Amino acid sequence: MKIPFLLSVVVLLFMSCRTNEKPTPVFEHDLTDGPTPWTSDVFEMEEKDFTFAIISDLNGGEREGIYSTAVEQLNMLDPTFVLSVGDLIDGGTEDTLQLEKEWDSFDKRTSKLHMPFFYLGGNHDLTNPRMREFWKDRFGPRYYYFVYEDVLFLMMDSEDFEEQRMMEIYKARAEALKIINGEIEGVYEESDYYKMPERRLGAMSNAQLGYFKSVLEKYPEVRWTFVLMHKPLWMREDDKGLGKLEALLSARPYTVINGHFHSFSHQVRNGRNYTMLGTTGGSQQESDSLAFDHITLVRLTNPPTITHLKMEGILNEMGNIPEGSTQLSKE
Repeated sequence: MKIPFLLSVVVLLFMSCRTNEKPTPVFEHDLTDGPTPWTSDVFEMEEKDFTFAIISDLNGGEREGIYSTAVEQLNMLDPTFVLSVGDLIDGGTEDTLQLEKEWDSFDKRTSKLHMPFFYLGGNHDLTNPRMREFWKDRFGPRYYYFVYEDVLFLMMDSEDFEEQRMMEIYKARAEALKIINGEIEGVYEESDYYKMPERRLGAMSNAQLGYFKSVLEKYPEVRWTFVLMHKPLWMREDDKGLGKLEALLSARPYTVINGHFHSFSHQVRNGRNYTMLGTTGGSQQESDSLAFDHITLVRLTNPPTITHLKMEGILNEMGNIPEGSTQLSKE
């Protein structure tokens, strides 16, 4: 039986349109109820070489207006979504009213983004057990994963201490801050807090390791894996460091990104790229040439193309830094 010419043309046009349609983005996770640590699960339709952005530390002495400017710049750059590496509020308190005020301020600025934003906690956000509970009630889990377009993201909690140890660190930190502020006598570099390895490197529990082990088993052949954390767990060499997870990652392509030091650095470890981001509004050391405000863009080519854009160079159509920040410089 011959198909009429006109009908065959219609069929070909229909098939052509179907072929050119962009597939619906695939977004997977394991959260079934309660709050979620992202602002939206609605993504713009696009090709598989999508681009996402990362912001670094706001706090540890936030400089006014920087993050608001970053939000405007992110909207100009238009990534598919934005990730964070923690220290989003000043925190360090058990006062829930103060915590609500600080998170409301951050969320108000973040709500101006035109794309989803994914939260991740740092030491300023998860300083004590009460802050953990506040995070859980507001954002859900402290560590989690998601998959977007066959790319796996492991969002880690580097403040994953046993509760007793967390309180020891919290109290030592409070005393160290009093020394820094001149409230009590002492030398910060001689304080108990300064000597604690957790201050610089954080910790990961067996429960978190087990969780991500099961995630990696569930997704053995994704095209890339990104591992984000606040403190550089990979620098800690005992069982609370990243070593066991690195062993589980060893057969796949992956990239590790963290913040915390407020100074940019990059190295190759285990044949993979490990990057410490600078700041997106956090305090900076005047003498550190690698302490700068920036936004990181990651394009999912093979391998991924990672570009770090200094905020002072992201200009609007008039050639100006978007209105919001008056101090894109070190203080």
